[in-house]
Amino acid sequence: MGQHPLIERAGDKLVRQAKGFQEAAVALTGDELLAEYEREVTAAPRRGEAGKKYLVAYNSRLAAEAKAGREGEHLCIALAHRHREGGAPLLMPEEDSHFEALHPLVPLRSAPVDKSKGADDPNFGFDKIDLVGRGPGDRLAAAATRWLPPDAGRVGTGDTPLRALLLALAHAAVAEANAAELTGELAACTEGPFAEARPAVMLIGSPRYWELCRKRSAQRGAAWIREMERLAKELTELGLPVHYLSVKMKEVPPWSYESGSPVLSCEPRLVDAWEASAGRVKPKAKPRARKTAASSENEIIEADLTRPIRAYGVAEHFDPGDRIQHPTLGLGVVQGSAGPQKIRVLFDEKRSTLVHDRPRPGATA
Repeated sequence: MGQHPLIERAGDKLVRQAKGFQEAAVALTGDELLAEYEREVTAAPRRGEAGKKYLVAYNSRLAAEAKAGREGEHLCIALAHRHREGGAPLLMPEEDSHFEALHPLVPLRSAPVDKSKGADDPNFGFDKIDLVGRGPGDRLAAAATRWLPPDAGRVGTGDTPLRALLLALAHAAVAEANAAELTGELAACTEGPFAEARPAVMLIGSPRYWELCRKRSAQRGAAWIREMERLAKELTELGLPVHYLSVKMKEVPPWSYESGSPVLSCEPRLVDAWEASAGRVKPKAKPRARKTAASSENEIIEADLTRPIRAYGVAEHFDPGDRIQHPTLGLGVVQGSAGPQKIRVLFDEKRSTLVHDRPRPGATA
């Protein structure tokens, strides 16, 4: 791989496949991803050194009205607007944790991409961080958003939770490499200093996004959720916290454009992306022995010659291998049960079902 292993890995065919990314996740470890993250930090574009700001105005024309495919961007704009208007930090599922959405659509490139350099260009594969803010422990937070409205029918082609995580890690690496410049600009948006620690990586999806991602997999995505949780746990233990979140809002659509840009019309709420038990994979049921009725009926039980021949009677009890004398059918061999109080009997080459074990007349239970 080149200087940007996370960006290149995010473009891998298996990572982009709805039915293949779980396999790709199994092969990864937190140590491996952290090593690639550190390579991204080293090779990150340095926008500040090029004399460019991070907190720039977004394209107001593209945010003036609802546009298909830009819902995620508009969510970020609306969340940042809420903060500027005095909205309280968003509570996170973890106890005593919160997230301040400070600025949307933060550009990362220091210059246009030089296609002749490919993956060796510092700007290769980068565009914007969806949303930057202050996360748990006063860390700088780099959030990637995935928003689908409640009536959406599918997730975008090539978009998988693993790919979203890899890109979010790469963007967080650029944020870490330029933390001094970025937090310096953010100081005007928030109170208090940022912690001197690695950024918090946040993947924030709408409920419908996570629902559709899970619908594409068996057991509602349990296998890939298990792997995504494992990677997040390993990275968090290595000092790079990862959070999978869902943003819930009561109204549809949850923002309006009356002021010329997205403004929330209801309060957002951050919750876990899935329930605590979502990553428990149920073991596959063992295949049942397919001993069909036909095969068991065709199996011939030989007569047990150590037992005497017995006269057939409905009140008698018979076991497989017993020889019975029937008044009309002749001599037969009991083959097995045919149900409650019934037996299968072979008379020469003819199979018959007879009753047995019936209560004797006058007998009490």
